[in-house]
Amino acid sequence: MPDDLRQATSRDRPRATTSVGPNVAPERGAETFLSAVLQGLARNPRSISPKWFYDTRGAHLFEKICELDEYYVTRTELEIFDSCLPEIADIVGPGCVVFEPGSGEGIKTELLLDALDAPRGYVPIDVAERQLQRTSEKLRSRFPNLEVRPCLADFGRLTKLPEFTPAASRRLAFFPGSTLGNFIPDAATAFVRKLGDLAGDDGFLVLGVDLVKDTRILERAYDDKDGVTAAFNLNLLRRMQTELGADLDVDAWNHRAIFDAAESRIEMHLVSARDQTIRIGSQRFAFTAGEHIVTEYSYKYSTERLDALVRAAGFEVVRSWTDDREWFRVLLLHRD
Repeated sequence: MPDDLRQATSRDRPRATTSVGPNVAPERGAETFLSAVLQGLARNPRSISPKWFYDTRGAHLFEKICELDEYYVTRTELEIFDSCLPEIADIVGPGCVVFEPGSGEGIKTELLLDALDAPRGYVPIDVAERQLQRTSEKLRSRFPNLEVRPCLADFGRLTKLPEFTPAASRRLAFFPGSTLGNFIPDAATAFVRKLGDLAGDDGFLVLGVDLVKDTRILERAYDDKDGVTAAFNLNLLRRMQTELGADLDVDAWNHRAIFDAAESRIEMHLVSARDQTIRIGSQRFAFTAGEHIVTEYSYKYSTERLDALVRAAGFEVVRSWTDDREWFRVLLLHRD
């Protein structure tokens, strides 16, 4: 599996740029969209991380995906949050600092912060500068006593969090949605372990996980009848045109989403409809009809596989919640 997809996430947001606004701390040595595309198209199989889906149009399309009837993930998790967030607040206690990799719009974050008892601070971590600023400003307005310390970074590369004075009672990592599924299994374990390292010895993690279910339900969620997910996938090619000056024909590509039962994962591809060449600067990438670019893997978990990951990452399950259909699970984890 290419390294670029090992630390991928469909909830990651777009550019990792060094031009940042006030109160946003940039990471150093960030991978660029250009380098990711050139390296990804030179691989065999060709692949580009889903974290590059999210320019402004991509982020908007993803919000539309979350509203689709076929896309059960957001709706189901929010239903679970209605019952679990008060319990999480009671267990975690007052005065914690929340940090969230791939924070996005912050809709679920607002629900969590509202439920917690006097949270000390919030650290949103994202690669989309504008959205990071918007989310930070929204939460500062909504929670005037909360110290918000945004961090412009690819959370897969993050090594430390900002300090708060006075210090927080504990740290709470927040990783909702189905993003964990975008990591291959070994990388998922390593990532959850890293969240634990950042949270510290008395830290907690709220983790959302999409569960294995009927293939038809899964494939419809990633290939809806209105073509919103197809537009979302194809928008990666439009980004290449707009930002990299790529010479390509978007209409000569098709979206494909299939569930690989043996690997327990959804696979999203961009499939070439004919023989063609993508040109980016002096680079040429030839494709035959039917050749594809892998743009996302989304692993779905069984209870047994999820429990094994939690143990291997050094956590213990404090509480676990699911919906009536057992399509999705939210866990509160503590460092073991």
